[in-house]
Amino acid sequence: MNILLNGKIIDAPQGTLQALRNAFYPGIENLVVILNGFQSPNDAKLNEGDEVVVIEKGKLPPREDLERMMMARHTPGVHEKVKKARVAVAGLGGLGSNIATSLARTGIGCLHLVDFDIVEPSNLNRQQYGIRHLGLPKTEALKQSIGEINPFVEVVTDCVRVTEENAASLFLDDDLICEAFDSAAAKALLVNALLIEFPKKFLVAASGLAGYESSNDIRTRKVSERFYLCGDGKTDARAGRGLMAPRVAVCAAHQANMALRLLLGELEA
Repeated sequence: MNILLNGKIIDAPQGTLQALRNAFYPGIENLVVILNGFQSPNDAKLNEGDEVVVIEKGKLPPREDLERMMMARHTPGVHEKVKKARVAVAGLGGLGSNIATSLARTGIGCLHLVDFDIVEPSNLNRQQYGIRHLGLPKTEALKQSIGEINPFVEVVTDCVRVTEENAASLFLDDDLICEAFDSAAAKALLVNALLIEFPKKFLVAASGLAGYESSNDIRTRKVSERFYLCGDGKTDARAGRGLMAPRVAVCAAHQANMALRLLLGELEA
């Protein structure tokens, strides 16, 4: 019986995970074993064509093995599709930094990060930055973090403010754009520009995510054929109701998940 073990076809005549471990990893107990995308701590029956990835815990494996392990945690077939995609994240604050981090973990082939700002102390309440990033351009800080999470993602950066004049050229090469600005005016500018210039590109935007109201009010809805909007649509940031990490992250997760679904061919909200 042939199976795929760490990317190589092998014969597994005894047909169980335990037999496989005994044959190829004798005496090593500290292993992570992924069978067809699911971590399997116990023994299991193997079938023809199964894919098994085995990595020793606590050690940095060779580059190919690390990428294979990350691929193995996804549903089979997902990685091949998302690795071909190029996704832009416009705005790298609470929404954008969380969106980009989630998409990096899913193995998106190329992330295009766009923001003009630097990391400052008030960002730390909800954004994916640390003390060591203070003073750095957000594009550079997030590129560093993504490199530590998933070194196989290509990261392209533009440290610029998005305007009506540059929007079309900035996002020309992207398959899908996630809008993640704080300002309503900036959101409207980008959405209008992209819907006019690129009616065939997917756009996932957000509106209504401030405060600590119920997370259940945040949802994803389909606005038009290629335009999706996440949030509750009403809860804006103002005096007495700021932007807080949990609810911002919930909305960012909606955007990242919708982006992933669109890349995989799921065209409904």
